[in-house]
Amino acid sequence: MSADLWNQRYANAAHGEAAWVLHEHTHLLPAQGQALDLACGLGANALFLAECGLSVSAWDRSSVAIERVQAAAAERGLSIAASVRDVVLEPPAAASFDVIVVTHFLARELFPALLAALRPGGLLFYQTFTAERIEGLDTPSNPDFVLAPNELLHLCAPLRIRAYREDGLTGDLTQGIRARAACVGQKT
Repeated sequence: MSADLWNQRYANAAHGEAAWVLHEHTHLLPAQGQALDLACGLGANALFLAECGLSVSAWDRSSVAIERVQAAAAERGLSIAASVRDVVLEPPAAASFDVIVVTHFLARELFPALLAALRPGGLLFYQTFTAERIEGLDTPSNPDFVLAPNELLHLCAPLRIRAYREDGLTGDLTQGIRARAACVGQKT
């Protein structure tokens, strides 16, 4: 999707909450350090990380989203280094972050750079869509942007897995995190 389409999408979108994977595993965050909300959208994860005391960068290719992240941070008295950046063309530098959060974004070719960008002991919080569709839940239709079953585990395999969840189509489909997979991995 082009930057113009993302700008249109974010112009009037409501600010959401931080991702489930981050809320559920807040206890794993370091007390201090450098964090990145990659493909941040409106920055709910970045705002959450800053409120947890981390020094936060937020990157997205939408200038509208970045302006809204900056405004939300200023309104809350938080400092976030938000910048327009195509994260696939300009991935993070090696050993530059203690925490990286990625939600609702999938670029498989970016995983080696994400893993390299973690400092020793660094954590990757990743949550995105799966190919297992649930009626009523909005998920991408393009197979390039959804995970196959257990694919996120394989993509994060070089890390020590601290948490993983992918409820799939088992049991009560109104419960749990459906049509999503979530992982917290730590660089050793």
